[in-house]
Amino acid sequence: MLEEDEGFGDITSEAVVDEDKTVTAHIISKDEGILAGIDIIKEMFESKNVQVIFNLKDGTKIAKNDLLMCLKGDARTILLLERSALNLLMRMSGVASAADYHVNLVNDYDVIIAGTRKTLPAIGKFDKQALKIGGADTHRFSLDDMVLIKDNHIASVGTPLETLLKAKENVSFSKKIEIEVESLKDAVDCVENKADIVMLDNMSPKEVEEVLEELIKLNIRDNSLIEVSGGITAENIVDYAKLGIDIISLGALTHSSRSLNFSLRILED
Repeated sequence: MLEEDEGFGDITSEAVVDEDKTVTAHIISKDEGILAGIDIIKEMFESKNVQVIFNLKDGTKIAKNDLLMCLKGDARTILLLERSALNLLMRMSGVASAADYHVNLVNDYDVIIAGTRKTLPAIGKFDKQALKIGGADTHRFSLDDMVLIKDNHIASVGTPLETLLKAKENVSFSKKIEIEVESLKDAVDCVENKADIVMLDNMSPKEVEEVLEELIKLNIRDNSLIEVSGGITAENIVDYAKLGIDIISLGALTHSSRSLNFSLRILED
């Protein structure tokens, strides 16, 4: 990340800022939300011998004009790190704030809010960390965390049930198996055959309710965790949560969250 921004050096700072110039700098919030990534950028500055005099903690609820971090060190170094540090802090805080907002919407229901793997390339682990700070579940970090059978896997094999049974035959007992389905029949088939998690993809609340009613009628509801995903927004999330499902996953927490706005200010002598 730093190498990408630095290139062959910060030629502006090298041209106008004296060597060994020591300054104090503040990182200030211009937004409100949940702070995330502060521990990472603290390490970033300290690794370059910039002293972190003060910083808030990850997970802190912040408001406009809050002081997030106070730094003291070489001016050129602080300027070199400024944009990379702010970009990461703003991105992670935006994801954490989106997670916190959606978690709070369904506080009255026994349901897990989770992210997805729809993260930014190269910084996916930071998106996942931000989800956790915001109170959401990370879901999978990587492809080897668990088996998640999606539509393209099924298209490559046959039916959802055939694909599930093949996974059960070939995967270690130590890995959970989740499968994505789009119809009541496929949901029933996969729950009957005890997939660990069955994801109801792009179903309306009414369709989800029909699936749950059928599972209860067949006395197999407890065979599998039920996850819903696709088309879920802040406006309809409660409509899903109140149905009694176990997990709601939202790609929007990472692919559409708005970064918070922060700035770094070097104080005048």
